[in-house]
Amino acid sequence: MASDPNSTKGRILDAALDIFSRKGFYNTKLDEIVEASHTSKGAIYFHFPNKERLFLALVDQFADLLERRVVEAIQNEEKGINRVRIAMITILDTFGRYRRPAKILLVQAAGLGSTFEEKRNEINDRFAFLIQTYLDESVEIGDIEPVDTEVVSMAWMGAIYNVVIRWVNTGEPEPERLLNSLLPILLKSVGYER
Repeated sequence: MASDPNSTKGRILDAALDIFSRKGFYNTKLDEIVEASHTSKGAIYFHFPNKERLFLALVDQFADLLERRVVEAIQNEEKGINRVRIAMITILDTFGRYRRPAKILLVQAAGLGSTFEEKRNEINDRFAFLIQTYLDESVEIGDIEPVDTEVVSMAWMGAIYNVVIRWVNTGEPEPERLLNSLLPILLKSVGYER
């Protein structure tokens, strides 16, 4: 009976997430991932040509999860500022629930070279575009006045990024405090007041 390659890949990713989040990229050895995943180096190289690609796969996996959660959370909501609010709540909630992958994405990828920076920029752009889409809908239906949604979405990503990095590193501010403070400020920045 042949082993399931998806199961093997999943075990490798799970083990890599655990070890990268504890030890960081540079201090993680592939042998540790082999041992923790109960696979072989050949299995790792079958799915990922090197440690960098394995790390990037974790970053992609978390970004996909984050986007999926946002899309699912707003799918039954009508266009408008409520979608923006729910998307922001979902993003912050997801970072809170998945602190270890968030740490990999936001903290450990920093300073790992141009490949990692390109990946992080790609993901930031992806989420800024998602926010921009919901802001554009809010402008379209009149929930907010016309605003440069591209610039606003990038500024929002910067604010979210900085606050969440601090939270991932220190545990402060607490997620509820973060949400209750940051969300109203972001919404006010586009002229929306509850």
